[in-house]
Parts: sequence; structure tokens; C-alpha cells
Amino acid sequence: MARRVSLLLALVLAAALAGCSGPFKPQRPAWRTHAENACFAQKRVQPSAYVALANEVDGPGICGLTKPFKVTALQGGAVTFNATATLDCPMVAELDAWLADVVQPAAQARFGQSVAQINSMGSYACRGMNNQRGAQLSEHSFGNALDIGGFVLADGRLITLVNDWWRGDEQTRAFLMDVHRGSCGHFTTVLSPGSNAFHYNHIHIDLAQHGRSGRSICKPAPQETLPPPDLSPLVAQQTPLAIGDEADNDTSGKPPAAAFDNAANGPDALGPLNAPDEPATPLPPARIGVGDPSDVTSSIRKKSVR
Repeated sequence: MARRVSLLLALVLAAALAGCSGPFKPQRPAWRTHAENACFAQKRVQPSAYVALANEVDGPGICGLTKPFKVTALQGGAVTFNATATLDCPMVAELDAWLADVVQPAAQARFGQSVAQINSMGSYACRGMNNQRGAQLSEHSFGNALDIGGFVLADGRLITLVNDWWRGDEQTRAFLMDVHRGSCGHFTTVLSPGSNAFHYNHIHIDLAQHGRSGRSICKPAPQETLPPPDLSPLVAQQTPLAIGDEADNDTSGKPPAAAFDNAANGPDALGPLNAPDEPATPLPPARIGVGDPSDVTSSIRKKSVR
């Protein structure tokens, strides 16, 4: 009798343990939460009317952010976004520093004026890299990335990656090259037109951890640019342009043939972006492509691909 009781107790205990060890919800990599909490504790981002702390985004799957920020402008409101961007704390802090260190000095040197707006093509969205089903999760899935389609200068001039990276005038192309080169000093991943066919119309920047080596990815290779012009006699004569004069109306989401023809798009540029020591993060089982409804962009937005 005692033996039967002992066997029964053992079976009950085993069943209880099996219940406790049942299916668990996948966990977001710990370094992401640590990075968000450290940034928040160090007060690298100060909440304001333009940068508002929002509720935690938990899922689907491991997608989401612990302390997301809803961003409508940076630099104390001086540089607006065309649509609200949902980003993590480290990304907001680095974007603010990048604007001050790279973007605004380049704009002043090339055009004698500042950038007034960033035209985003995507921030938080739970999806695979390059929008491919079954691919490793993009850094967008954690609010740790931003896709930039263009800039608006203080006088209203619109600069777009799709139009001006290859076909802009010398100083406009030099400005975008300056921004690309400077971005590689602030972010761990920078992919601009010429890196591969998916990024023909925007600059992708993120703060991913690339394996244990701590390396960064910067494509295409930065190039030296023309020296800035002497703008002193021209600054007072600048005539404002209407916003939209160079609007990009291509909504197909497909790269033009020119995106594949340029020499920069060689086999290396189209190769895998992640080293073998970077474990792939599986996609959540459902709701692929779910993003923040507030991230809907203006008419120049096309399909974001990373």
C-alpha cells in the first residue's frame, strides 16, 4: 500500500513539474532590455512634448520595446519627423547626437542652412529583415532602427535618397555622402543606396549587436567628397523652394533597374549582412508585418525593406 501511495505521489509531482515546464513565451534577448534601462537611467533622453515615453510594446513573439518613445521631433523640436517614430531610448539618444554632429554641420557647409525635417520610411515594425518572410528579425522589430528617405531643408527644399543619391547636383550628392560617412561613426549598421538593391531609396541605420566581435556594417564604403562651396556671398540671396518640388511619386516599392546597374551593387553588396557567429532570431509564428499604426508616412514613403 505504501508503495502504491509513493508511486501515486511521484506521478502527481511529475505531472505538476511538466505543467510548470510547459510552453514558455519566447524571451527578448536580455541585452536589449538592459540597453533600454541603462539609457533611461542615465537620462540620455529627456521626455518632452516631442519625445514622449509610451507604454511597453510586448510582442508579437519577441518583438517589442520595454520603454518605447514616440518621437515627433528632435533637437528640442527644431528637426521634425514627417510621421511619429516609435524608437527605443538608445536610438533616440544617438539620433539626437547624429543630427548635431553630422547632419546639421553637413547641411550648413553644403547649403548654408540647417535641416528642418527628417522624412522617415519606418521605425518600429515586427517583421523580418528586408521584409522577407522567414528571415531573421529586423532591428525594426525592437524599435532599434530607422529608415530615412530624405530631408527637408530650412528653406523648404526636399532632398530624397531615391532622386539625389545618384542624380542630384554635386553638392547635394556630397551632402548625402557626408551624412552616410558620418552615420557610420554613430550607428553599428548603415545601409545606403548602393549597399544592395533593397536600399535603393533610403538610408537604414540601427544599433544592432553584430556578434561577439562588436564590429559594424557600413555599406557602401564611404567616399571622400568635394570640398564645401564658399557660401558667404550667396546666403543672403537664397530663394525658398516649395516643399514637394522634388517629390518622389514612385509607390511601387520596387527598385528601378538603375539600382542594379551601378557598379556599387556588386556581388559583395548583395551578400549576407550577418556573420555566421550571429544566431538567427526566429520570426514569431503570426502577425508578421504588424507595426505601429502611427508610423504611417507621407506620400513620399515607399515600402521599407530592412
